[in-house]
Amino acid sequence: MPLRTPILDDRSFAQLRDELIARIPVYAPQWTDRQPSDPGITLIELFAFLGENLLYRFNQIPDATRQSFLDLLQVPLRPAAAAATIVAFGTDQPAGILIPGGAALTAGKVPFTTVGECHAWPVTARPAIRARVDEQLDVDTLEYLARSSAAQGASVDDVLRYRTVFGATEPARPGGDRLDPAGSVDGTLYLALVTPTPPDPTTLAGRELSIGFVPSLDVPTMADVQPCPGEGQSPPAPPMRWQVCTTDAVPNPPLPDSADPVWLDLPVAGDTTSGLLTSGVVRLQFPSDPIQLARIGVYLPIDPDAIGSGDQPPLIEDEALDAQLIGWLRVFRPDGSAIGAMEWAGANAARAEQTETARAEFLGTGTGEPDQQYRLAHPQVIGSLTLDVEEQGAGRWVPWTQVDDFGAAGPDDRVFTIDAEAGTVRFGEVHRGRAPQIGERIRVRGYTYGGGAAGNVGAAAISAVPQIAKVTVANPLPATGGAEPQTIAEAIDQIPAELARRDRAVTVSDFRELAEATPGAGIIRAETLRLFDPQRPDQESPGVVSVVVWPEHDRLHPDAPRPDRGVLEQVCHYLDPRRLITTEVYVIPPTYRRIAVSVGIAVRPGYGAEGVRRWVDTVLHQYLSPVPPYGPEGHGWPLGRPVFGPELEAAALQVEGLEFLSGLRVSEDVDGEWVERTAPVRVDLDAWEVPELVALTVTTGDPVAPGSAQTPVPPAGPPVPVRSPREVCR
Repeated sequence: MPLRTPILDDRSFAQLRDELIARIPVYAPQWTDRQPSDPGITLIELFAFLGENLLYRFNQIPDATRQSFLDLLQVPLRPAAAAATIVAFGTDQPAGILIPGGAALTAGKVPFTTVGECHAWPVTARPAIRARVDEQLDVDTLEYLARSSAAQGASVDDVLRYRTVFGATEPARPGGDRLDPAGSVDGTLYLALVTPTPPDPTTLAGRELSIGFVPSLDVPTMADVQPCPGEGQSPPAPPMRWQVCTTDAVPNPPLPDSADPVWLDLPVAGDTTSGLLTSGVVRLQFPSDPIQLARIGVYLPIDPDAIGSGDQPPLIEDEALDAQLIGWLRVFRPDGSAIGAMEWAGANAARAEQTETARAEFLGTGTGEPDQQYRLAHPQVIGSLTLDVEEQGAGRWVPWTQVDDFGAAGPDDRVFTIDAEAGTVRFGEVHRGRAPQIGERIRVRGYTYGGGAAGNVGAAAISAVPQIAKVTVANPLPATGGAEPQTIAEAIDQIPAELARRDRAVTVSDFRELAEATPGAGIIRAETLRLFDPQRPDQESPGVVSVVVWPEHDRLHPDAPRPDRGVLEQVCHYLDPRRLITTEVYVIPPTYRRIAVSVGIAVRPGYGAEGVRRWVDTVLHQYLSPVPPYGPEGHGWPLGRPVFGPELEAAALQVEGLEFLSGLRVSEDVDGEWVERTAPVRVDLDAWEVPELVALTVTTGDPVAPGSAQTPVPPAGPPVPVRSPREVCR
């Protein structure tokens, strides 16, 4: 399809002539003869003809000219955003394989690179918890529990019953694979290390095991959201303690009845999860002492009835899994709080981004002139780059610092800026930043580039490591965050707003527009609540601004989209460097008031009842939708606007073929109970709420009770029996 050139001014000759003639009474009221024969009208038509020709040329302005206008205004185009995800490697080599940082991965034709190195071992990790059990005991289970309790020196009433639950390994399967240690008896996350080919213990000495972690993306409520931490800051990570199980017992040698195993503390070489709060990788350092390394393994107590009890690892009932078990890891918080729910956890993990790594480049030689610019080999730069200048006086390559602008630079500061979208490096002027002098060579040691919406690949799409043999790779979760670069047309449309706010969030509209423009977040709507603290919504809070955001896509709630924690953090990081230092910012999800609507309709003769019913259903869903282009004014349902029954009737009556409404009933969910609103038919909303239409019934005749469920009639005959599985002690 050919690209359509935007029309900046579409007035024709006739429109220009009529506009000029309409101004005659204002500027020349004595001019009364406005017929085509008047010489003045002839001159007006001549100017209208010339004006139409000028507008034609004006509408042919090329993109290069528009780009020049943006450069003069110093409004750079927004570069592409790179998608990111967590990948897990696999290998069958007993000595493992090192995956260096920046290793190339592919998802079809889409390139990815790893962030940070990872040593892939022939080991997989199966996360598990000891989930609490409160069901009734049968005779066999009670007998086993009595023996196990006796092995621990306790009674049945003094122990906590649990069942080993594995999960967080297949997040892409229907229903998810969520695992929540908060529902366990000890608040601890266990990782079973399994492998069909055990690695050589000596190769693990002093090496690292990378554990990937993806927290649950459940949507928090408004009251659960914490304020944005600030530019370059993050909340302190809670203390975590990682341990590995050994074959030794406490005390050593073990007592005749039983004993707990010795858990060896593992140092954390690196943690990008902020204490298992965000998606990232934890690198655990194995001991370098061969004696300590040889002690790592599966602990078996003397008393078989004591397996899995006390401070021992969870009991594994799967014989095939138990045969491949080589050890246990566990992690917990020393303060006793439970670890949050997780979508996935596994071994041999690394973070991957949809970028490519550029080689070192020679940009050119300095001229000594102000405002020198040099173009990189690749546009769409992601992150920062490393640049050196071979200064004549120093006699060596001197590293220069990348800055956002030259506003705070002095005349001798060695700084530069970069237009990430165009891939252009720019140096300072006479009084703002030092310029490379005549003969000084300029080089770039490396940078990454890429990004785009093509990087938002699905789960298991990353499947190849071209440069490394005998290694497999897969991404358990889809890659997210990729976005296309800003077009010139989009930048031109945003020039008035950019000139007003200068990339700073001060006014209510600034926060809203910047939140919607967050690269890669996919925000379709944002609203600003001033003086609003989500944890104290009933009172004004000076200096507090809350931004409500709606994502464009939500697979689980398509009609009432909710952002996950990752989206909220992404918008927070984008707003933080742009807000005033005295402003406390919250980025919160929308709060929905659940409502149910029932409509009775009468159909005109000649129209199908089913078609009219479907159109009424569609119109009401769109009218009550919280996201654009729907809602009463095309911007989604306004925050805090009440839902009136007559307003919904007026929207439904727009459907062609509808004779009249026989009735309309509206109910709202109050503490889990549907309460119908009558006289007047109205649902009042708080200032931070929007409606969620959870039930809509359109019937011919009188409306039914809103929110009432219509369950299908069960088939005739006896029900089909389903056997309940029974656990057997082995």
